[in-house]
Amino acid sequence: MPKRYKVFKTHHRRRREGRTDYRQRLGLLKSGKPRLVIRRTANNIVCQIVKHDKKGDKTLLTVTTSDLKKKGWKFHCGNIPASYLTGLLCGVEAKKKKMTEAVFDIGLHESTKGSRIYAALRGASDSGLKIPHSDSNITDEKRISGAHIADYAKMLKSEKPQEFKRQFAKHVKDKTEPQTISKHFDEIKKKILK
Repeated sequence: MPKRYKVFKTHHRRRREGRTDYRQRLGLLKSGKPRLVIRRTANNIVCQIVKHDKKGDKTLLTVTTSDLKKKGWKFHCGNIPASYLTGLLCGVEAKKKKMTEAVFDIGLHESTKGSRIYAALRGASDSGLKIPHSDSNITDEKRISGAHIADYAKMLKSEKPQEFKRQFAKHVKDKTEPQTISKHFDEIKKKILK
């Protein structure tokens, strides 16, 4: 009587490493549209427009929060206002390259309502790029403009000055006032949309 062997199937390397969800990817590729790929790190947001090709994905456009520095952004690049502006800049640059639509690729990031990823999505959508999405997870206007940061900084400065100096040490060192982030946000947004 022959022995039965269990057949072991080796999965793709990127799946084994936990870097790609191939079911999700297949669904996005079936649309035939380029993908708006948004990835975040602790201090940065990366927005890319990526087109699928049989030989491999082709990145058509990349915009990071460090590109905001070239536009005059003076605040932290890992917060919600910087994420929104990066998405907006990505959308504006995509429209210059005659791209009009994309599908949203969140990758393996958790879908958290109001997160930096959704702020970047809203920025890209506000630029005029057509991206199908639900408004239920989109970051609200107050957080996008940085009003929550300004309010917190004002409260700390008046009630706990030592805590303010500790939490906003980089701003104190650079002589930038975190209370003015909303005004600065509006200035950079106008520059991007020009």
